[in-house]
Amino acid sequence: MKQAILISVTIISFGILISCNSKTKEMNKDTQTGEVKVINLEDLDTTVSPGEDFYQYATGGWQKNNPLPDEESRFGSFDVLAKETNQKVNDLIIKLTEQENKAYSIEWKIEKFYSLGMDTITIDNQGLVPITNLLAEIDQISSKEELTKEIASLHKKGISTSFNLFGSADRENSDMQIAYLYQGGLGLPNRDYYTADDERSKEIRQRYIAHIERMLIIAGINETKAKKDAQDIYNFEYKLAQKSMTNLELRDPFATTNRMDLNDVEKLSPKFDFKLYFNEINLPVPGTINVSQPEFFKQLSYLFDNTDIEIWKTYLKWNVINFAAPYLHSEMVNANWEFYGKFLTGALTQQPRWRRVVSKTNSCMGEAVGQIFVKEYFPPEAKERMINLVENLREAFADRIMQLDWMTDETKQKALEKLAKINVKIGYPDQWRDYEKLNIEEDSYIANIIRANVFDFEYMISEIGKPVDKNKWFMNPQTVNAYYSPNMNEICFPAGILQPPFFYMDADDAVNYGAIGVVIGHEMTHGFDDKGRNYDKEGNLNDWWTEEDAQLFDERAQILVERFDNIKVLDDLYADGKLSLGENIADYGGLVISYDALMKALDGKTPDKIDGFSAEQRFYLAYAKIWAQNIRDTEIRRRTKEDVHSLGEWRVNGQVPGLETFHKAFDIKEGDNMYMPKEKWAHIW
Repeated sequence: MKQAILISVTIISFGILISCNSKTKEMNKDTQTGEVKVINLEDLDTTVSPGEDFYQYATGGWQKNNPLPDEESRFGSFDVLAKETNQKVNDLIIKLTEQENKAYSIEWKIEKFYSLGMDTITIDNQGLVPITNLLAEIDQISSKEELTKEIASLHKKGISTSFNLFGSADRENSDMQIAYLYQGGLGLPNRDYYTADDERSKEIRQRYIAHIERMLIIAGINETKAKKDAQDIYNFEYKLAQKSMTNLELRDPFATTNRMDLNDVEKLSPKFDFKLYFNEINLPVPGTINVSQPEFFKQLSYLFDNTDIEIWKTYLKWNVINFAAPYLHSEMVNANWEFYGKFLTGALTQQPRWRRVVSKTNSCMGEAVGQIFVKEYFPPEAKERMINLVENLREAFADRIMQLDWMTDETKQKALEKLAKINVKIGYPDQWRDYEKLNIEEDSYIANIIRANVFDFEYMISEIGKPVDKNKWFMNPQTVNAYYSPNMNEICFPAGILQPPFFYMDADDAVNYGAIGVVIGHEMTHGFDDKGRNYDKEGNLNDWWTEEDAQLFDERAQILVERFDNIKVLDDLYADGKLSLGENIADYGGLVISYDALMKALDGKTPDKIDGFSAEQRFYLAYAKIWAQNIRDTEIRRRTKEDVHSLGEWRVNGQVPGLETFHKAFDIKEGDNMYMPKEKWAHIW
């Protein structure tokens, strides 16, 4: 998912899982019955004891039998699920291409969009033609007024430049949708890439400038001008980055909540004509605007006034080229991937074309594709069982809140009210989005991507200033993911994630509570992590904690910060406990809450061992299984810098040593590597 999408709906996600492997499914099948093995003994590495390295013990066999494919930088154990889901979507679309579809019906639109994306011969023959009109528009700019209009025009087309605009629930009045102005305009992933002094960051900056130069040359600019333009573009982005917030600073919802009216915005950023900008995007009266990073927009105003218009034009043309590169001719696609894919992530080859086109089809017409997907593949029984699991987890969480010895009754009561108010969405929306006004034509792949972006932008603009649609989904049903939205105070589990290895219709409770149960608990806990706890039961940003309770929470959370800060992920790199704190709290909460729910479900019974493992052991094995993965060092370094989620190994080995139930399940004793004394346990929820 794009970061801008995540920002716009304030989603805190469980993690994006996108990989495939044909081998894993066969390995997980019983050779005699053909049934999928929930806990596959071949996934284990029994040469290592659980007390020595639980992650290696639980997933070492899987890692050995599932080496990294060349097209992946991270390759996880749920590849069966991701492959089957991607393949199912692809198969559904292929069926549409083989049948007669009424012109401009949704089936026709999906088929045409996909077919044009797969037609590499036509795309190569078209070259840069599909974007020449956009580049020509920028060339014709001769004034700051025209520049402002062009930025608005690019935003409407989904082309990121200068800053971001999106609509989302008002953090102080969650029933209303308002406009958000947000930092942006960078070609590298975030601010730190421009400012960090480590050798890798310096190398990335040098390679990025060379990449811009290469792309400009491919776009037809002579080498001398391309070299100068590349440096100008980088220098301009660096100035934007200087006043951008860090990823850690962005996690503070109070710092990024600055509600203003349009006059206030113009006072903050006087040299950029925001009245003209909002008029151009068809939102002349935007009402309340949240300026998420005021210092950034002061800098934008300064740069608008003090940067030569020719440099602005060069920068905008780069934004167009960089946006379009993955969807144009092969030379442009390959050059783009060599920097953003191979160099930044370490992957050796690109993903197959069909996977990339399916991903973009999902992105542009997600609910239309999702409606076909759930009709074909999502059983109603899965939704019913998930509802029961969610309510069991909610009850277990409520019990834990009531038993907290560090929280006052006043705060407990408000926490219980918030927990009870969490809305739950499972499977797919009750009301599907209407794509009738989405214009798809037969001219070019990227032209349809831009049309879809315009369709989405206009839809977003139409919602600003209106009551929030509580039925709206922020993920497509076929997505292998889950989320908690603090503004909506809701958790969502799309149909895509409700499959093995997360969810098994016929497995024993221990496995489902260890896998999807922890996911449920994880998303619930996001409402009570270091960021989510600042929102009340209605989804409003509101400090509902007593000062004493907030201090005690922070002290307990600090234990996780210090624990993860001391994890060495590479010889010269440690994890970032502050950046990953929200996700680590959610993992911790998911584990303890789901384990309690399992105990309630077992109701004092001791089920027979399966494959020699008790229910308690199978719970933890199932949890480890969803994080089994192989990952390249380049990707470890990138994710540690960018991702708020801990790496798979440490979502297991960084968490389970701090849990008494894990120590008991695997008889962990003092002296074992996985042993952790009680004073180092977090004891949060």
